Amino acid sequence: MNTHAKLLISALGLATLPLVQAAEFEDFGRVIQVQPRFEQVRQPRQECRTEYIQAPVQQTQQRSAGGSIIGGIAGALLGNQVGGGTGRTAATAAGAIAGAMAGDRIDNDGRNYNQPQQFQEQAVRQCRTVESVESRTNGYEVTYDYRGRNYTSVMARDPGQRVRLRVSVEPEQNQ
Repeated sequence: MNTHAKLLISALGLATLPLVQAAEFEDFGRVIQVQPRFEQVRQPRQECRTEYIQAPVQQTQQRSAGGSIIGGIAGALLGNQVGGGTGRTAATAAGAIAGAMAGDRIDNDGRNYNQPQQFQEQAVRQCRTVESVESRTNGYEVTYDYRGRNYTSVMARDPGQRVRLRVSVEPEQNQ
């Protein structure tokens, strides 16, 4: 083989040497300590309660026509006694109107004050917004031993008694 070919093969061998020497494999480390990491989360929520109160009931009463009728008749009789001729007719009409108004007022005016007020129980809902603080686990700080040295890493889950490791071995580059 000539020198030129030997140099080419040697150069290719040297170029692939780091690839051959670099190795990656899986191994396990022994877990020494696991500390959960917490975060505080503020979350608004509504608190509601229902109270029962006594509310007055609106009472609707119908007006009585009896006082107007009796007052109108009495006023017409009195008006008829006063005056003479065509004035008597006007006095009778005026007495009937005035008597009807007075009779209505006497019969219906005090109706709401004499009746006892009634109450009904009503539900009233009252709500307010309060902020609650909730603690959530957002990871685990894991300390493990691998070949006599301790390492610490943050993980999403608690690994248990041992942790799976991906080990990569590379030769040191001389400079």
